[in-house]
Order: sequence, then C-alpha cells, then structure tokens
Amino acid sequence: MEYVNSLVAAAAAAEDKNPLLPAMYDIVWSAIIFAIILFVIVKVALPKYNTLADERAMKLQEGLDATTKAHEESQKAESRIAAELTEAKAEAAKIRDQAVAQAEDIVARAQARAEQEAKRIIETAQRQIEAERVAAEQSLRAEVGGLATQLAEKIVGEQLKDEALSARVVDRFLDELDKQVAAV
Repeated sequence: MEYVNSLVAAAAAAEDKNPLLPAMYDIVWSAIIFAIILFVIVKVALPKYNTLADERAMKLQEGLDATTKAHEESQKAESRIAAELTEAKAEAAKIRDQAVAQAEDIVARAQARAEQEAKRIIETAQRQIEAERVAAEQSLRAEVGGLATQLAEKIVGEQLKDEALSARVVDRFLDELDKQVAAV
C-alpha cells in the first residue's frame, strides 16, 4: 500500500509539472479495467473466436478437398467420355463398313438375279421365236406346197390325184428352194 501512496504523491507532484498527463488514480483505475477486459477477452472471447476460426478453416479445407475431388472426378469422367467417344466412333465405322459390305452384297445378288432373269427371258424368247419360226415354216411349206400343186396342175393340165407323188414333188421343189436360199 505504501507503493500506491507513493504513486499518488508522485502523481500530485507531477500534476504541477505536466497538465497533459492524467491524474494517477485515473491511470490506476484504467489499468485495472483494462486488465479485467483483457482477462475476459482472453478467457471468453478468444476461445470462441479460435473455435469459429478453426471451424471456418475446416469448412474451407473441406470445400477445397471437395473441389479437388470434383476436379479429379471431372477429369476421370472426361477421360471416360473420350474413351467411350473413341469406342463409339470405331463402332460406327465398323457398322458403316458392314452396311457398305451388305449393300454391295445385296447389289451383287440383285445383279446376279437380274442376269439370271434376263437369261431366262432371252432363252424363253428364243424358244418362242424358234417355235414360231418352225410353225411359220411348216405353214409356209404347206401353203407353198398347195400353191405348187395348183401350179403344176395348171401347167400339166391335169389334176394330180396321187397325194404321195404330189408330196414328193412339193418336197423336192422346196428342198431346191432351200438350197438356193442357203447359197445366197
């Protein structure tokens, strides 16, 4: 206590000396209040602030970790998508090649069928033409034979009654005609 009294006495003596300095009791009470406030801040407010700061730092770190993880997953997904895209392009090329091969096969089969059908139609037409030619030839032979018989009857002046003889004469005449046509 003597120390406080000496401080008060020194403060009173100092009052005369410097009007800018506060009184000693103001300094003492201000120091005590400052110490109490500092004690409350250190014991109550500072731990709460540290807790909040730690929680915030933890949340920030978790956010950074989540961002890093999301970025890594994004990179993996991008790589996977690129691989799938490459695979899809390869599969599309394979399907396109198969489609081209199938189209070429279909065209080749259609051409083969068309050629077979054309050959069949040509063969049928040739057979029909040959049949019609033979029929026309037979009809023409019969007609020419009848005309030749009539002509022979008119030239000879008698009717040829022997059918076998008439047929031989007509056949010989037609054979000679065929030889002349073949020679030309």
